[in-house]
Amino acid sequence: MTNKILVVDDEKPIVEILKYNLEKEGYRVITAYDGEEALKVAEVEEPNLIVLDIMLPKKDGFTVCREIRKKWNIPIIMLTAKEMETDKVLGLELGADDYVTKPFSSREVTARIKALLRRSKPENHFTNQEKDQLKVGSIVVDQNEVQVYNLGRPVQLTLREYNLLVYLMMKPGFVFSREQLLDQVWGYDYFGDDRTVDVTVRRLREKLEKDPANPDYIKTKRGIGYYFRPV
Repeated sequence: MTNKILVVDDEKPIVEILKYNLEKEGYRVITAYDGEEALKVAEVEEPNLIVLDIMLPKKDGFTVCREIRKKWNIPIIMLTAKEMETDKVLGLELGADDYVTKPFSSREVTARIKALLRRSKPENHFTNQEKDQLKVGSIVVDQNEVQVYNLGRPVQLTLREYNLLVYLMMKPGFVFSREQLLDQVWGYDYFGDDRTVDVTVRRLREKLEKDPANPDYIKTKRGIGYYFRPV
């Protein structure tokens, strides 16, 4: 099945360039030019991935990202201005999976899309030794459903959050550096920095821990990285 990409930007030349290059790679591309249109198109078309600009008319990219995350777990790549570092962090906080800084090359965007779509298939991420279900304390991961439960209630995670949680739970007690997590969970072709890991861990703690400031499960090894508490 051909992957469907929604490209959202109010600058028509950017949309057309991305559309042309992505279609050359075999993707089906749908477009939107403002935030309200993006949400309507996403509802109807159910894309496999969204490339989303921040500066949009009617509803900005942050608002669109937030509203999409309430309903769907679609991978999102946000387009940010070069000088706005805070935009990157805020986008990740709201649930974006990746970001690209303007100006960018279509080749870079295509590489990120390929990596993200490849890693959206859980069976490609980990070894065949894993179990269908992981359970530690009140947290249960059903890998057949690609669903996380806490105290019996489903928890809505983004693709990155889910993959990071499973990776940590697969090796409880093993301390991973941020660089190792970027390589293994985000992929060797990920272009971001290690702050991305910190933001994703913080979001996971907020969703899973009783006291995110004093986590029971996802622990920090000062000066090294993160690990999942052993059983």
